Amino acid sequence: MTDIFQNRILLISIFSCFLAQFLKIFTGKEKKFDFKRIIISGGMPSSHSSFVTCLSMLVGFDRGFASTEFAMTAVFAIIVMYDASGVRRAVGKQAELLNQIVDDFFHGKFDQHEKLKELVGHTPKEVLLGALLGIFIGIIMS
Repeated sequence: MTDIFQNRILLISIFSCFLAQFLKIFTGKEKKFDFKRIIISGGMPSSHSSFVTCLSMLVGFDRGFASTEFAMTAVFAIIVMYDASGVRRAVGKQAELLNQIVDDFFHGKFDQHEKLKELVGHTPKEVLLGALLGIFIGIIMS
């Protein structure tokens, strides 16, 4: 079990994910420092994209970019990034619309409902910058 802590590729990939999460506290729409953003999904940059592209880059450097292992991690990264900018983004837009419908319906008089989380997915720009961060971390840490 302690071998997992010796897995350099895994540890660097996790570092890339946490670095992207940390950067979110400086990149909110309000343009102010918001420490709560360190635990959210969605936002700039995409920590999911950073995580999987860093993993893919490190596997490519370690096993070769023509290896089966690199191909698997690259496909995995593409699926994760597509999901982050497509499906999860659509869920966030639906949550925003449903929250507006509830607000309009009750005219602010009924505050018993729990608002849906609107920041779920990523814009293509957020995914791209997360991916670039992961590639950068993968390159400098390899």
